[in-house]
Formats: sequence, C-alpha cells, structure tokens
Amino acid sequence: MSKNHHSNGKRYVSALDENNLLPYSRPQYGTVGIVQRQSVHIHEALNLRSGAVLDGFTIAYETYGTLNHDRSNTIMIFHALSGDAHVAGYYTDDPAERPGWWDEAVGPGKMFDTDRFFVICSNVLGGCRGSTGPSSLSPDGRPYALNFPVLTVADMVEAQRYLLDYLGIDRLFAAAGGSMGAMQALQWSVQYPHRVENVLFIASTARSSAQNIAFNEIGRQAIYADPRWNHGDYYDKEEPTSGLAVARMIGHITYMSEHSLENRFGRKLQDHHSLPYRFDVPEFQVESYLRYQGEKFVTRFDANTYLYITKALDYFNIVDGYSSMPEALAQSQAQFLVISFSSDWLYTPHQSQELVDALTAAGKEVEYHHVNAALGHDSFLVEVDTLTALVGGYLEKTWGEARQLQCVAS
Repeated sequence: MSKNHHSNGKRYVSALDENNLLPYSRPQYGTVGIVQRQSVHIHEALNLRSGAVLDGFTIAYETYGTLNHDRSNTIMIFHALSGDAHVAGYYTDDPAERPGWWDEAVGPGKMFDTDRFFVICSNVLGGCRGSTGPSSLSPDGRPYALNFPVLTVADMVEAQRYLLDYLGIDRLFAAAGGSMGAMQALQWSVQYPHRVENVLFIASTARSSAQNIAFNEIGRQAIYADPRWNHGDYYDKEEPTSGLAVARMIGHITYMSEHSLENRFGRKLQDHHSLPYRFDVPEFQVESYLRYQGEKFVTRFDANTYLYITKALDYFNIVDGYSSMPEALAQSQAQFLVISFSSDWLYTPHQSQELVDALTAAGKEVEYHHVNAALGHDSFLVEVDTLTALVGGYLEKTWGEARQLQCVAS
C-alpha cells in the first residue's frame, strides 16, 4: 500500500505494486460509441522554433463528452509517437473495427470520465492522420516531403493552442499523456502556464537522453537505407515500407521489457517442430511477432512523418531557453501527477525522478507514483486498472478541490 508524505505542500507517493489494492477504483463502463474525426484549418502563419514559417496548417482532432457552461472541464490528451487523434470510440458500427488507442481509459465512468470531463485529442502537427505534415500537399500542389519544416514539441503545442482558441477554450483542467504525449503536456505548462491547471505526466522524460536519441537514429537510418525512400520523394512511387517496418520493429522492442518478451515468447519456434536453420522464414515466434508489428505499422503511417516526429523527440528538452530545469518549471502554474514504471527502460524511472526533483526545487505541488509493473514502457497503455486508480483518483480529488474553490470565490 502506498504511503503519502507531505513536505512544504508537495506530495510524494512511494512505490506501488501493480497487484496492490489501490485506494480508488471506478467500474469500467462502455465505450464513447461512434465518433467523428474533425479538423480545422488555421490560415495564420505559424512561426516555428527552427526559424521557418508554416503558412497555414490543418489540425485533426476528436472530442468526447460535453463542455460545461463555464468551459472549465476540458482535458486534453496528447498521443505518443505512433498515435493519432482517435483516442477512443469507433468510426463505424462494424464489430470488427478496433477502437481508439486508449479506449479503455476514455469514456463514461472511466479514467478520463466523459460524464464529467470534455476530452480533446488532436493529431500532432507533422502527423499523417489528418494534420498537416510531410505527406500533405504544399502550396505548389505536391507533397511537402522533406521540404516540410523541421518541428519541435514546442511547435506541436503552438499548433494545439490555435485549436483551443478555435474551440473557445481558455484553460485546460488537465493536460495529459504518456511518452511523447507527456512531453507535450509538460511543454504546455511551461509555454502557456496560465492555461493549464494540472499536468498528468506518465512514462516519459523532461529531456531526451543519449539513449533515447540513439534508438530514434537507428530507426531513421533504417528508413534512409531503403532504396525506395528516395530522399523523401516517394509519394507517387513505391513507399519505403521495408525501412519503416524495421524502424517500427526497433521501436517496438524498446516499448516492451526483457521480462515481457521472455514471458510471452521465450525461445518458442514459429510453425516449426525443430530449427529449420534458414534465413528466409522466421524461425522464432518473437521474429514473427516483430515482422507482424512492422507490416501492420506501414499500413497506417508515413515514413517521412516518422523522421520528423522522432527528430522532435530528440530535440525535446524542457530546459531549452532556461539555465536549469527548476528555472524552466518555475514558469508553470500547474499541479503535477507523475507516474513511472519499474520495467520501463525507454523512459526510465530515473528520468521521472529527475523531473520530480526539479518540480520540488521549483516549489511546485507534485504527486509521484512509481509502479512496479512488468510490461515495460507499454505499461502506460496496458496497466489500465492501475492507472484508473491513480489518474482517476487524482482527477476526482483535484476536480472536487477546484469546484470547492470556485464555490468559495463565487
């Protein structure tokens, strides 16, 4: 069971085990149902951190739940590298359709309770699922390809700010996400401190490490090595699916843990009773699994987008423009919930602890949970019961506190 520690208004929570009885749980209800992807085109020029200017852009997004009368109940969820705006629900009534990527977490009575909150998720700038990116048509009528300007997480946040302005929402009750999504949430709180009340930072880092950058570079090199990449100019030709598939395979390994790979596959053979000693077919089940992940990924993702988004991940450092991490975080006016997972070796618990220490030094209120879980980085997607207890409980508490303050003020 967790132990709460209080120090100068800052909250800490010791390590939790995924099997512990947690203090908050909410029954899992149904999906949000049929949803529709929406989009808005912004005609204003977007000034990017690189110095480049994007003359207008489109942002694709989805919403769930109902915006309340004073527009105070908005939660914005930010997706990870391979995600998009479709966080929950279905586009059709086809029973074979897969739901949004975090459907178990978003809906009536769920972690992000759409009976209470108005939830927004947008495809990032640079994406390939409705938002303007390298596969989009440029003003000359051809896909941007590598003529698309280089992006940062701060640029993604700036584009999302235009979306919130379009929707008439001045302030987020919570900015939430895992992995790259948490980077965006953190960037929001520093870039627009008056617009974020709470940051839900899950399985991520405040600055990409050398190891993070190294894995991203290997993935990019796999794409460059595909002869069909053609320096990014492939949209009217065969696409570099082989290189992108290998990039995805590399990335997918970092999302899992040694334990989860061993427990799931071990040295089991794929469709063989004994080793065939061949190169042209997968011999081990883990080989077949990784090939499947790569083949599935290339049907929904663009290789150039992978290059741009992984570069944005590499550039991410919340300290940019400041002398230290505490100085950067001092800009924020938010409260923080930080969650790490013991088996996550992509964004390690040490990286989360670094953020917690810096938030404490900056005088911010932070609640930290280190969860003992075996599934690696992907724990933030699959440990839904644990996260429902932690995130759902945090939102229940902070929403109640915010409403009490609102009543006192009125």
